[in-house]
Amino acid sequence: MGFGVLGVFLGLLLEVSTHGPHAVPRTSWRHQDLDLMEFSEPAIFNYSTLLLSEDRDALYVGAREAIFELSKKNVTVKHNKVQWTVAENHMLMCTQKGKSRERDCLNYIRVLQVVDDKQLYVCGTHAFQPQCDHLNLADFSLGGRPEDGRGKCSFDPSQSFTTVMVDGELYSGTAYNFLGSEPIISRYSPSQSLLRTEYSTSWLNEPSFVFADVISEGSNRVDGEDDKIYYFFTEVSVEYEFFGKLLIPRVARVCKGDLGGQRTLQKKWTSFLKAKLVCSMPELNFVFNVVHDVFILKGANWRDTVIYGVFTSQWGNVGLSAVCAYNMTAVEEVFSKGKYMQKATVEQSHTKWVRYNGITPSPRPGACINNQMRRQNISSSLHLPDKTLQFVKDHPLLEDPVLPIGNRPRLITKDVNYTQIVVERVRALDGNIYDVIFTGTDKGVVHKSVVYEGEVHIVEEIQLLKNSESIKNLLLSSETRSLYAGSDSGVVQSPTAFCGRYMSCEDCVLARDPYCAWDLHTACVNIFDAPSQRLRKLIQSLNGDADKCPSVASGRSLKDYQRVTVKLGSSAELPCLVRSNLAQVLWKSNGSVLTEASRFHLVGENGLLIYSVAPEDQGHYECWSVEWAPAAGKNFSRLLAGYVLTLDLPPRAPHQAGHVTTLGSQEKSSTHAAEGNGKTDRVLLTSALAPPSFTATVQFTSPPQTDSSLTPPPSSTIKFLSKQRLPLSSNAPRPDSQDPAAEYLQHSNSIALLFLFLLFFLLFLTALAYNCYMQYLPAPCLRLRAALLGSHKSADQTEYRACEEGLMMEASAPEKNNMKEQPTQNGSQTTQNLRALRDTGYETEPECGNGQIPSHTFGDDSLSQEKPFDVECESQPIQFADAD
Repeated sequence: MGFGVLGVFLGLLLEVSTHGPHAVPRTSWRHQDLDLMEFSEPAIFNYSTLLLSEDRDALYVGAREAIFELSKKNVTVKHNKVQWTVAENHMLMCTQKGKSRERDCLNYIRVLQVVDDKQLYVCGTHAFQPQCDHLNLADFSLGGRPEDGRGKCSFDPSQSFTTVMVDGELYSGTAYNFLGSEPIISRYSPSQSLLRTEYSTSWLNEPSFVFADVISEGSNRVDGEDDKIYYFFTEVSVEYEFFGKLLIPRVARVCKGDLGGQRTLQKKWTSFLKAKLVCSMPELNFVFNVVHDVFILKGANWRDTVIYGVFTSQWGNVGLSAVCAYNMTAVEEVFSKGKYMQKATVEQSHTKWVRYNGITPSPRPGACINNQMRRQNISSSLHLPDKTLQFVKDHPLLEDPVLPIGNRPRLITKDVNYTQIVVERVRALDGNIYDVIFTGTDKGVVHKSVVYEGEVHIVEEIQLLKNSESIKNLLLSSETRSLYAGSDSGVVQSPTAFCGRYMSCEDCVLARDPYCAWDLHTACVNIFDAPSQRLRKLIQSLNGDADKCPSVASGRSLKDYQRVTVKLGSSAELPCLVRSNLAQVLWKSNGSVLTEASRFHLVGENGLLIYSVAPEDQGHYECWSVEWAPAAGKNFSRLLAGYVLTLDLPPRAPHQAGHVTTLGSQEKSSTHAAEGNGKTDRVLLTSALAPPSFTATVQFTSPPQTDSSLTPPPSSTIKFLSKQRLPLSSNAPRPDSQDPAAEYLQHSNSIALLFLFLLFFLLFLTALAYNCYMQYLPAPCLRLRAALLGSHKSADQTEYRACEEGLMMEASAPEKNNMKEQPTQNGSQTTQNLRALRDTGYETEPECGNGQIPSHTFGDDSLSQEKPFDVECESQPIQFADAD
């Protein structure tokens, strides 16, 4: 059963990876082409914790054993730095537990949270013994009063966790023990005791925390409910049976004013509930079941809040990433009215979760304290009845899932793994507000997308990091319009838009970037940098309607075309750089469209290559960009480059001018005829070498020559007309004259061929001599060997002949009488028997049984004493046929 389900999943993965939808960024910017600001220090790594302080205009960076304060406007400017190392005794204890001294047993700063205007709360792994402390911002120094960091910070620097500071209280999701087997969601408060989740797989089952944030009810709360803290993580499913560990993305919620229960759930959350996040492709029934990062885009009212998350599949070979968006009202609907699930025991003692169909206790389990409860004299969680608390303890999982907006992902990309996400709302020139999404990948690239009428358009991809490494953290500053990325190697600051790199109005408008607009007087500018009085004169269209740009002539004047002159037979490269990945390149030659089937032309990504240029290749070349704007429903064509290609022909001798002109005119007409027939062969021949009258059919396979006196014939069948041979001028190139480099190459080739021939001949002689010496070759070679090496085995040869005669006599003895009586009839048969016995192959050996000579004797005793081989058959029996 498990293998059948696995087969279904593998087939589904193949279908999704092949036919699944995916988006492509319109423009790609390389790291070396951008003016980015970077910060790093030698011997310090893992700049993964970032905290942006808009009030102090600072960016705080937590790295390995160091905390930095950088300028928010320019991260290359460092204001302060503090070291936080590990003592030798703590490092020794860490190494004794089997951890690496150089990698694990250091202090990785994982928590940076603002306590107030004067200090930060910082925590580090501290050699697998987490510690926390306060950082004074006045002198940028640690308080020196370390606290136990268990439950606040992870033990392992590679383990996922999340924290958020709310009104001086730290909410965290991490592991509470060294092994990481006890996950908890906890709250640490200076004035209250620790509050945490129940240690049970039904509450948390191997979770991987990614994000946590608070959603405030605001001052105009109607029902008097409390603020809520939402946690996002991926955990192993408990409600589905599968052949392996099936991962499920979750959203959990706790109430800010939760104080735990009076008797049941003491010092435990009484408001903890969790639900499933759905991010799937309904048409393919494919689910993205791993959430990597979440960003909550908060509005003026909590109902306007939108939750964005990046997801991938548990099976990473699919190569798809998705961005899903959720309305906060949909999340609140599930937690306030959703059905509960409960454990159900089935056969074979397997447990799974099913819907709870019983009566739900009142007040509703997991709900925050509101005005209705206060009217029932329930002013805090300490006053909740035990029946409600016990129900929450046994039923923390909700059945109803949280569905995304539109019941499908906003964005799906192929061969990309998203790791981080931030979102900003931008008001465009049309007065509408658009969501701009920045997603970081595991290759150091950021994708910038805009949501337009429910669809997402990827504006550009930016290579932020030099190396292909994962982006560990991503922050966005609305004031400086900057994007900050943290990685293992450093921190990078990038502007949110690269408007100045769009060189034309069409390119600026087709980018569909809400930050950018075209200024008729300058270029493509950032609307937030432009003066307010000029905003009305800017051109911007979020649907990509480039018709709003000023009309220009469809083509350029010939005087504006770039002139390219090449020699006959050489190659010509015509550059054409297309910035848009969505555009198609169209080349025209003298008004005709060039295709891949066009002869001797190669259309590449960066231009057109014409190899072996011939006279008919001369003319005008134009590079056009054709881009489809789906939101506008139009195609837009733009002329990117124009060229005039001419040949550089050397001067000819005066007395040959008439002849050459006549030949050229004849071949010119023949060339046009050949082009009409669709033939593509080119041959350059010298007319002076042709005999008076000769007709030949030639197969042209060699590359065209570059001699100036040669002209191409129209086809592969050439008829040489009778012409009077003209004397060659001293200035004209001689047919037999060659370039010295060519003569040297031919000479070198001849020497190389001669050397190879001699080498193979010596190898052949060596092999022949060896086989002759080892007696592998026939009798003539053996006689030659005997003549050269002597006959020191003459006795052996005599013995061999005697043995051979003995075998012949033995075979002929039983048939002596018959031979005398019928010599004619049996003569041929006897001859065949004698020939068979002369063969010393395998077929004669069965007559000797195990290799021995038969014991009976023949008429001649002297012959029976001879041995057929060089060995004594009686003393050394042969066990197998191939033993000799």
